[in-house]
Amino acid sequence: MLRLVIVFLLVALVAALFGFGGIAAGAAEIAKIVFYIFIVLLLLSLIAGGFRGWK
Repeated sequence: MLRLVIVFLLVALVAALFGFGGIAAGAAEIAKIVFYIFIVLLLLSLIAGGFRGWK
């Protein structure tokens, strides 16, 4: 998922260079959403791993 964030960030930067505001804003918004999903899944994975190793 982190790869998707990087791809959307690059798309947003390239679109911003060419002046396509709507495309850049859309790609940046998608990158933010994917980033937050990645953070939530990371935290859930860390919590689950902590409980598994806590026996």
